[in-house]
Amino acid sequence: MLPSPDTYNDIARAIQLALAPVFLLTGIAGLLNVMAGRLARIIDRGRTLTESESGGDLSEPEHLALELQRLERRRHFTSVAITACTFSALLVCVVIAALFLEVMLDAPLNWLIGALFTAAMLALVVGLAYFLREVHLATKKRAYSNVGGQVIPRTPSIPSRLHSRPGVNAGAGGTPRKRNPR
Repeated sequence: MLPSPDTYNDIARAIQLALAPVFLLTGIAGLLNVMAGRLARIIDRGRTLTESESGGDLSEPEHLALELQRLERRRHFTSVAITACTFSALLVCVVIAALFLEVMLDAPLNWLIGALFTAAMLALVVGLAYFLREVHLATKKRAYSNVGGQVIPRTPSIPSRLHSRPGVNAGAGGTPRKRNPR
């Protein structure tokens, strides 16, 4: 016996409903790719620092320890972000399956689908928040720099033109130029 046309319409409707979560899965997959790339770079940097004899570009043991602690913190945040986004993707897959089950079994699964989708979005928000924190840590300036093989603390420098004589500004090439009094 052939399925009725209503069954085909129901299946087509289920596919249409599942299309949006599939696009969401594609976006999450892209995020996971970026996060995994960042995690690989963090691990490579840590490996470089621990395996090289000179500690990479850090000669002082305390600076090396600080950098390794910073990398470990970034690795932790990235790992949590990957876990949360992967959990979100798994929940989206369950939402897609529930959408098909709802149509195929003619069962009212609206609450389950809504709860699963909400949980997926919350997991995605958590993952993105941890990822944002890791990016913030990565872009934070180090408290030290390597100049000529020597690690020195960074101090804010004041440009010399701020200390110039009143009424004189530095022109092109650092030459003083008179200010026009108006």
